[in-house]
This record gives sequence, C-alpha cells and structure tokens, in this order.
Amino acid sequence: MKKLLILFLIITSCSEKSDSKKNNTVIDFTTKFEKSEGLETATYNETIQYYQDLADRYSEISIQTVGKTDSGKPMHIVTLNMNDSGDDFQKLRIDNRILLINNGIHPGESDGIDATMMLYRDIVQGKIDAPKKTILVTIPIYNVGGSLNRNTGTRTNQNGPKAYGFRGNARNYDLNRDFIKSDTKNAKAFAQIFHLVQPDVFIDNHVSNGADYQYTLTHLFTQHNKMGGVLGNYIHTQMMPQLEQKLEAKSWDITPYVNVFNRTPESGFSQFMDSPRYSTGYTTLFNTLGMMVETHMLKPYKQRVEGTYELMKSMIEITEEQGDRITELRKAQSKTWSAGNTYPLAWTIDTTQSSTLKFKGYEGEMILSELTGAQRLKYDTTKPFTKDVTYQNYFKSTTEITIPKAYIIPQGWHNVIDLLKLNTIEITQIENDTTLTVESYKIEDYQTRRSAYEGHYAHYNTKVKSSEEKVRFRAGDYMVKTDQKAIRYLLETLEPTAPDSFFNWNFFDTILQQKEGFSPYVWEDKAQQLLRANPKLQIEYNVKISYDENFANNWYAQLDWLHKQSANYEKAHLQYPVYRLK
Repeated sequence: MKKLLILFLIITSCSEKSDSKKNNTVIDFTTKFEKSEGLETATYNETIQYYQDLADRYSEISIQTVGKTDSGKPMHIVTLNMNDSGDDFQKLRIDNRILLINNGIHPGESDGIDATMMLYRDIVQGKIDAPKKTILVTIPIYNVGGSLNRNTGTRTNQNGPKAYGFRGNARNYDLNRDFIKSDTKNAKAFAQIFHLVQPDVFIDNHVSNGADYQYTLTHLFTQHNKMGGVLGNYIHTQMMPQLEQKLEAKSWDITPYVNVFNRTPESGFSQFMDSPRYSTGYTTLFNTLGMMVETHMLKPYKQRVEGTYELMKSMIEITEEQGDRITELRKAQSKTWSAGNTYPLAWTIDTTQSSTLKFKGYEGEMILSELTGAQRLKYDTTKPFTKDVTYQNYFKSTTEITIPKAYIIPQGWHNVIDLLKLNTIEITQIENDTTLTVESYKIEDYQTRRSAYEGHYAHYNTKVKSSEEKVRFRAGDYMVKTDQKAIRYLLETLEPTAPDSFFNWNFFDTILQQKEGFSPYVWEDKAQQLLRANPKLQIEYNVKISYDENFANNWYAQLDWLHKQSANYEKAHLQYPVYRLK
C-alpha cells in the first residue's frame, strides 16, 4: 500500500502543468523585497538569477538575451506564456496580445523591478488569475550599468529602498531620452526587443519627482492628441478610465502624473508631452498603447511596490478583456496617415479645452526659509484636501507637413541608414545613377542649446525653406517609401522641423559648417564684376545697405552676402541631405 501511495504521488506531480526542470532542488521564490519586509530591492545579479530559477522551475516562463548594453552585459527579456507554447513571437502574435513591461530604466526607481518578479511568480503559482490570451514580456532591468552602480544617496527625494542603482547608465546617459537618437547599446537593444516582440501594450515603471500629494500611484499615458486616430481616442476615453476604475475598486487611488515643479498643484497642471525621445513617445510611433507608471517618491517603498503590482494586474485585465478591440484599433490606426495627408510634428497646449480632477492633495504654502532667507515651499501632510483642479490634457498641433511618397537618402549618411535598418524600416537602393525631381530643404534658421544635454547640443526652433529641384542620385543611394507601418517613425526622424528629428539631434551638423570660403582681397574684385553683370543683384545690395545698419557697417558681411549670391558658394552648406519625393 505504501509503494502504491508513493507511485501515485510521483504520477500526480509529473502531470502538473508546470513541469519542474529542477524537481530535486528546493528553491525559495520569496523575493528580497519580501524578505526585507518591503525595505530592500534586488540587485541586478539577484534579479536575473531569480528569473532564471523561475524559468528552470516553470515551463511557462523563458528567459533569453537580446543585444548588448553599454555595461558589457547583455539585455534580457523574460516571457510568461500560460499556453506553454514557447517564445516564438511571430506565432504567438496570431492568437494573443503581447504586453511589454520595462523596468529599471532609472534603476533608483526600482518599484517595477520587485513588483514584476512577484507578479510573474504569483501567476505561474496560481496565486492570481493567469492571463489566457495575453503574453507578458519584461525587460527585468533595462539600465544594467546604472543598476550595477548602487548607492544609498542619489535619490535625494525618495523614501526607500535602502540601496538602489543610479539614474545614468554605464556611459552616464539617461536612457529615457535616448529612444530616437540611440546613442547607447541599451537603446539599440531595446529597438531589437521592441521589433521582435511587437507589443500591443507597453508599460514603463518609474517613480515620480515633484509635488507632494495623497496618491501613491500616478499614470502617464502617451498624450492622446499626439497619438491621434482611433488609438488616441481609445486611450483617452476607455483605457485610462478603465484603469482608474479597476484600481479604485481595489482601493488604490490614482491620478494623472502631477506635472509641476516647486509649486503646489491646486492652480492646475498640464499633461506631460512624451515626444519620441521618451519610451512611450517612441512606442507610439509603431501604434503601441503606451503608459508610464509613476509612483510617488515620498510614499513608503513597500506601498509603492504593492501599488505598481496592482496596477500591472489591472492593465493585464484590460488587455485580456479588450484584446480583440485593441487588435482592431491597431489595424485601423495603421491606415490613418498616407502620402498626401498632413501630419502634425509639433504640439502646444490647447487652452480652449481642459479636464477637471477631483485632486487629493495636501495644503502647501510658501514660507520664509531659515536656511536661505528666501521663500520656500512647505507642505502640511496633516491637512489633506480634495479639490477641483484644472488638468490641461488637450494639445493642438503647431507645425504640420504634407507626407511625401518617399524619402531619398544619399548612401554616405550611414549613421541614419543604420538606425532605419535597426527599426525594421523597409528601404531599397537605387540601382543606377538617376536624376529625380524632388522637394529639397535648405536650413533657414535654427537655435542650439548652450548646455550639454544627453551627449548633444541639440537644435530647436528649426525652420526650412522648401524648393523643387532636379537632383542627381548615385547608384546605391537609398529610397525609403512612406507606405509602410513605420511611417510615423520616418516622419518624426527625417523631417528636420520635428522636435526629435535626426537633424535636431545633430546627425547632420556637418552641413552647418561652410567648407569653402574666400580671401577678401581676391573676392572683392570678383564681387564687383558680379554686381556689374547682375543689375538686379546690385539693386538688392543697395537696398540692403540702405535699410540694414549692421550690414552697412560690416564690410565682411557685405562680401559674404555677395559670395552667397554667386555660383562660387558651395551647394552643400545648409543643404539638408534628405530629399522628399512627392
């Protein structure tokens, strides 16, 4: 009888859905966060080992590396698939939705790291309802170098954990400014992962910085007007309210990200504009529904992690319940823009529309600082309030362009071509030397930041002058048609006036420097000949001298202006080297 009982137990254990790959090894899946009673976060090595152990124990979980990071270590993704059908994303996409969770982009904001470890464990162990048609993929720690650079002080405003990683990566880049320019190996690895996984929904877990208020959780969905189309409407009128309702039912209050600095929120605040340099701004370009979680820095670490856990559970529920609808909307969104349509590139707050929040804050006031003698902000957490607060969450476009049929990029700009290929852009090479009539841009004006920003002195307020020209292209130059699913990526990067264009991120700065010049004593004689041969130019020159005092008093400016009107002036100066085919 005893032998039969042992045999029955062996058969029963082997028939369980989650086959153990280490049945003879006892592994404690209690996280470091739980063992420390909510005071500590897992290190990089502990996090990766935890997922490796989960993958070894449960067949529904797999772990793999994709690409490299600036730290020298690889990037990992961990897939949870309750259908136990592997991690072939091309097949998984057919009948499932995919939700991608990014953690540790700022490793000091570690809430998502610990919450996702527990979430994966609790799903495979049956402690919470498992998604049936949603595949979860997580990047356990995106900023590997920053995670390895642990300290206890740089998160000056934050209430725990005891030790954590640093915001900058191994090369001191803020990775949540690098998605378009992709200066880092991390960003390049993310692009590989993103296009491998092709998520329907994306969550990026963060911790806030700013005002004090009652909420532990705030959400930062991609701006709905900027997202546009049916997805913009869906995220604004359905996904966001559903998340708020689900969390309210679980007794978790949540509000939009409180976008203020060194002032109280009662006077109102605006939605954060997530341009393509940011994670959700980047994912939006490929019609992925994106949001950031921003827990409140001053709330206890245990409370923040638990809130992040519940929020991710709620987003999984929404993805499960609304999965078919999300698929339909993403397909419809892909038809929103095409050649000949106008496309908005830049945005500003629409002051004619706003929302009202029942905001739960704390009374705050400006008082005299005992330290500096100036006015300082002070919150009184013994005086909570609920007030109507104006939330400016509507934006309108300020710059629009007409979408071309294609862009043509000379092959010498390999840095741009490499990023297009990384982002799975469909490109072809011109087979023979060809002359084409194209729309050409001259950079007419731009401003440049005076302080370094993420490895760049970026441009802004860029203006161009457009003209139609016949241009000779060489065999091997690249043609990039806009009739493809990555159309928005092309427009946001290749149109120089777009805020996060490759031009504004200094990819084309060599065109801003004039390579050929003149010796004044040589050019002056030639300039006189030029004026004698061109009476109309002589009139323009006279008018400019008459009405522009600075010009009239600057002999070199006069010679330079005349040189720029002549055939001697180089065509490459300020010539934007990406051409539009209408």
